[in-house]
Formats: sequence, C-alpha cells, structure tokens
Amino acid sequence: MEAVNVGVQIQEIGEVVRTAVAPVFLLSGVGVTLTLLTNRLARVVDRARALEQKESNTHEDDMHVLGGALRTLEQRARLLGRAISMCTICALLVSMVVVTLFIGAFVRFNVSLIIATLFIVSMLSFIGGLLLFLREVFVATKHLRIGLRGVSSADG
Repeated sequence: MEAVNVGVQIQEIGEVVRTAVAPVFLLSGVGVTLTLLTNRLARVVDRARALEQKESNTHEDDMHVLGGALRTLEQRARLLGRAISMCTICALLVSMVVVTLFIGAFVRFNVSLIIATLFIVSMLSFIGGLLLFLREVFVATKHLRIGLRGVSSADG
C-alpha cells in the first residue's frame, strides 16, 4: 500500500514539473531580455560618461548640443531602468508561479486563482517592460545623427 502511495506522489510531482516547464522557459526569455536591456543601458551610460568628459574641451557655442545629447541619454537611461524593473518584476512573478505550483501540489489547496493572477500580472509587467524598451528605441532613433556635422545630406 505504501509503495502505491509513493508512486502516486511521484506521478503528481512529475505532473507539476511538466506544468512548470512553460513558466521556466518564459523565465529564460525574460532573462535574455534583461541581458539585452542591461547591455543597452551600459552603452548609454558609457556614452554619457564619454560626453561628460568632453565638456571641458567643448566650445561654449557647442555646449547646447552637448547638453541636448546628455539629456537624451538621461531619458534613455531612465526608460531602460524602468524597463529593467518591469522585466525583473515579471521574472519574480513567474518564479512565484512555479513555487506556487509546487506548494499547491504538496498542500492540496486550490491555487489556480493565485497562479492565474500571478501569471497575468507577470505578463502585464513584461508587456510594460517591452513598451518602455520600444519607447527607448524611438527616443534613440529620433535623436540619431549619422554623418559629419555641418555637411548636409544633399551634398553627398
């Protein structure tokens, strides 16, 4: 009788593990997104530091250009920071979904409403992070200048 009970428990845990696989794959995707966002933030910070070092060598007439570039980088960094926060919250909530799945299997408590709520909030958080990332890309491309200053595109 005891061996049958252990076999049933192993099957139940196996089912929980199978159910938890999808959220774990989602965590992997969120992790890749967080890596992309942190790398992008590091590039923005490096660019801002490089521009700040140019301040002492910048002619007074060009200070407004430098200030504008720094303000744009500040806005981008703020958007990326918020996107990272939203995606991190998503990862934490998805992790809580996995933990709740296992707790529900052991406690014999109906956790479907908790799991659904955590998952929906995590997806909303991820969507928010992606929208902030998209906004940062728009800001970056809006202020993108390729080419030499003082040379119009009609000259080339």
